[in-house]
Amino acid sequence: MRLVCEKATLSNAISIVSRTVSPKSSLPFLEGIYMIADEEGLRLTGYNLETGITVRIDAKIRRGGECVMPTRMFADIVRKLPDDVVTVEVDETFRVVIEAGVARFQLMASAADEYPQLPAVEEENAVSLPQGALRDLISGTLFAVSEDTANPIYTGCLVEAGEKTLTMVAIDGYRMAKRAYHAEEAVFPEMSFVVPAAALRELEKILSDTEDEARFTLGKKHISFSMGGATLIFRLLEGKFADWKRFIPASTPVTMTANVAELTAAVERVGLIVSEKYKSPVRCVFSKDGATFRTVTTVAAATDGCRLAGDGKDLEVGFSCRYMLDALKAVPTTETTLLLSGGLNPILLVPCDPDREKVDYTYLIQPVRLN
Repeated sequence: MRLVCEKATLSNAISIVSRTVSPKSSLPFLEGIYMIADEEGLRLTGYNLETGITVRIDAKIRRGGECVMPTRMFADIVRKLPDDVVTVEVDETFRVVIEAGVARFQLMASAADEYPQLPAVEEENAVSLPQGALRDLISGTLFAVSEDTANPIYTGCLVEAGEKTLTMVAIDGYRMAKRAYHAEEAVFPEMSFVVPAAALRELEKILSDTEDEARFTLGKKHISFSMGGATLIFRLLEGKFADWKRFIPASTPVTMTANVAELTAAVERVGLIVSEKYKSPVRCVFSKDGATFRTVTTVAAATDGCRLAGDGKDLEVGFSCRYMLDALKAVPTTETTLLLSGGLNPILLVPCDPDREKVDYTYLIQPVRLN
């Protein structure tokens, strides 16, 4: 193998694929980056048997071939090379020579004979949406994914699609996050699957906040996402995800509108005295045109308030400060509507005017029973 490419391009590709390389594995070849050079350019792959990332970049291929590069050493060398074109040559014994400017390095690679192929996911039924929209779906729900591995289906996000709508939902037993993207045309086939949170975090890092296209294809046990020259393949979570719609109260007689920044600041202030050592719920009283927040721990107490539009009818609700802040920070609008139906019923955050704002989110926080 012998190839020439730009240092920045190669370094960026290595950085992306190394995210799914196994740092320690019973299969040593999974600790490296698989490289193959052919007439289509240079392709790099990282794979841990659960998640795989492949990046194809432009390179002048003088001689084709394949090998498995030691991840950390290869990444460190390329990152520190001068900003110049990089030449990589691998001989029959897998001795590697890397050159850029006057810099020259030698290291040993491995044969790629035993490197596993990524699962095949047919691209025939690929679905497309803007990268920015997919990124918003992920960032707007990922915080509510469960960390309890005893019920693994909730360690991922449910994705539901049908006609013009793509919905992503996360539930951890104490809260729920739902975001939806609405296309202008009916482009989504009926489908439902659950993607692991760890995989979505890697996808979120690669997606750009643009209208550039992202494509995904659902297989029997895997799903692939493609954007630009990068392709990510994830193993889906198996199991039955809860019917999230039944968690939303049918009736919410109390409706109040809040400025997200002001509400966030008030909750953050009363939460200053709450910690892992000193836990306490926030006691909130929703009154006419405002709300009062109070929390008490064994060592401190705090009271604050916030203006709200509407009549809270003196409804008192307790909630977790962290869960409320997580939801508020995910709200993509300057104002949000709070829907309430009782001290023992969930608090809902929804758009004030979905038609005008063209956003679709629902954040649900379960109440904390107050003494």
